[in-house]
Amino acid sequence: MMRSPKSFVVAVRRHVGGIAIREQEWRQLLPGLKFLRWPIFRGALVLAESLHNGFSALKFSGDHGLPPEEQGGKKGISTSAFLAFMLSAIVSGADSDPSKGEPPPEKKESTTGADLMLGFATLMMVLFFIGLPHALTWLVGRAIGPSFDTTSFSFHFVDGIFRVAILVGYVWVLSKTKDASVLFRYHGAEHKAIWTYESYKPLTVDEARPFTTRHPRCGTSFLFIVVGVAVLLHVALLPFVPRLHANDFVNQLLMVFIKVPMAFPIAGIAYELQRWSAKDSCPAFIKGLTRPGIWLQKITTQPPTDAQQEVALLSLDRALAREEGRPKSPEGVTLYETFAQAAA
Repeated sequence: MMRSPKSFVVAVRRHVGGIAIREQEWRQLLPGLKFLRWPIFRGALVLAESLHNGFSALKFSGDHGLPPEEQGGKKGISTSAFLAFMLSAIVSGADSDPSKGEPPPEKKESTTGADLMLGFATLMMVLFFIGLPHALTWLVGRAIGPSFDTTSFSFHFVDGIFRVAILVGYVWVLSKTKDASVLFRYHGAEHKAIWTYESYKPLTVDEARPFTTRHPRCGTSFLFIVVGVAVLLHVALLPFVPRLHANDFVNQLLMVFIKVPMAFPIAGIAYELQRWSAKDSCPAFIKGLTRPGIWLQKITTQPPTDAQQEVALLSLDRALAREEGRPKSPEGVTLYETFAQAAA
């Protein structure tokens, strides 16, 4: 999966052989609201766009890369939904014989269904990464005593520890699944392809092979920076919020409701920090703060096979060509019998 400022390309090795490539415009959310593209504001919107488009890319990947008997399984849907959110990371046609040389007929899929799936996954992530760590911290507070309350700095510090642990633990457990291990190798292939392009090298497997699978503008790093910024802001600000209700359970619930809208400015700050950290002029202190996100990529990116690297380079080449106004195929889905045919 590759994107440029205006283009979005997904390349998939099909389960029946050959390669499917989908080329389209990068779909902006709320394009009329220009202020949402300003610094700080743009982080949350970019994250939402990435999740929306990434989710559709994973769906396209499943439709073309998985045998028909695996496409509708509950396990595949659940994994894809969560992977889309974790990889920061981000709906299409049936398969046909690639020898026909034409794309399969498009399924007219309800956007309402896709939006519901995306909304459900969003809700699950809010519960998992905001609600769960807060609930665990509350249980710790009940064991320690009344001094460990939402008005104390220690409460939100422990909440931050739980949040980081849950993120790292989730990614690690996810990496042990078969589907995620394949996706993480493709993720590594994407990074190697981008390093090749940014180093002004020819987009070939041999040139891409020596590069690292880690990259400072990775979605994994962004997620970790989001968590880090959330911990710092919660520790700095939330202890000054007075108790909101006499009932302890209701008070904890209201505090969670406060944290949810805080996620928008937090994502905005994290996005600007990540962009800054990728520049050579960035101070070493800021690079140090964002480095744990690079370390986390040791889990979410793995060395790809040459075949996986070919697909990543092909996707990048198509995105660049479309961005430069010289698209190599029409917008939509194109099928190729072999990699050599697609590359030509």
